[in-house]
Amino acid sequence: MDEKEFKALVSLLEDEDTEVSRHVEEKIMSLGGSVIPFLEEQWENSFDPVIQRKIEDMIHTLQFDQLKERLAQWKEKGADNLLEGMWLIATYQYPDTELDELNQELEQIYYNIWTELTEDLHPYDIVKIINNALFQKLKFRANTKNFHSPNNSFIKSVLESKKGNPISLSVIYILIAEKLGLPIYGVNLPNLFIITYKTDDLQFYVNAFNRGLIFSKKDIDNYLANLNLTPKEIYYQPCSNEDIIKRVLRNLIMAYEKLDEHGKAEEIKELLVHLSGGIDFDALGL
Repeated sequence: MDEKEFKALVSLLEDEDTEVSRHVEEKIMSLGGSVIPFLEEQWENSFDPVIQRKIEDMIHTLQFDQLKERLAQWKEKGADNLLEGMWLIATYQYPDTELDELNQELEQIYYNIWTELTEDLHPYDIVKIINNALFQKLKFRANTKNFHSPNNSFIKSVLESKKGNPISLSVIYILIAEKLGLPIYGVNLPNLFIITYKTDDLQFYVNAFNRGLIFSKKDIDNYLANLNLTPKEIYYQPCSNEDIIKRVLRNLIMAYEKLDEHGKAEEIKELLVHLSGGIDFDALGL
């Protein structure tokens, strides 16, 4: 279908016969995500708010379907690229977000830290240098005033505002550490996402939500005891990239529910179920 034919098809959305209008919508949707740029152009050229709303809804549905497909592909590839997973989540709210742009921003942060590192530094000193760069020089910080804001879960927003929640700040930390070749990973602690520096000879923990505070296994023991939780290996050891993305999605569900944006919360639940390959009963509150 060429552009002229597509324009003629879109014009039929204005047909007063609802059956005709419905068939036109179905035809457009069947063309898939490739028609999104054409729909956007038609939206700009339309002066009918009803038609614009129809086009907006179609674009959103097509973009959402693309996101589900891309998340599934990311998982099938091994979920080895954490930045790609975070980028995909960001495209839910900011569909024009470019993966390369995010990577370039992280590359700049990495370079600023890399120039300060030397081979003889102890891991604690390396972490302190990263902490100083992220939380002192670049002013990344905990978004305590708007802790439940959805933007805390979108890496695009966190890089722009330099404010985030525990997991988004940890992810930025992890991605920089990955570029530096450091053994730093995420840990799924209850109610608080943290980081671990882990080798065969040394393991300690970092709280990115508290300006990179360094702590030990004993501190986690005490934390769990205060929550009356039984210690489990998962609370001490690195989690997978897929686990990180699922937790980000859970945070988003909670954020949208607190804002009474239940439609978006349901869509994020759908993404979580899709990524999980089935129903995620914890996320659905069942």
